[in-house]
Amino acid sequence: MEILEKIDALRKERGWSINNLAMEAALTQSTLNNLYTRHTEPKISTLKAICGAFGITLSEFFQEQDESAESDIDVTLNRAISKLSVQQKKALITLLGSSRRLCN
Repeated sequence: MEILEKIDALRKERGWSINNLAMEAALTQSTLNNLYTRHTEPKISTLKAICGAFGITLSEFFQEQDESAESDIDVTLNRAISKLSVQQKKALITLLGSSRRLCN
């Protein structure tokens, strides 16, 4: 699926007009209209703003359909981990390592 088609599908899933998406993404409506009329791909910064409006990351946006079978808990966990500091991530790895040893 092409980028504009994917944006359109996500927009329609939410019942948003192009204007709604522009407001949610803090973009001008003309920016989005230009993408559609010129059939051009958005800049990374524009796509990042659009993904933010949809509540997804760029990597989630580019996931293929068959890869999106990831469970809600995995998505939630990945988002939570991505917000941790390096020190917190190291502590989590240590904790997970110790819990694995306890289970064996």
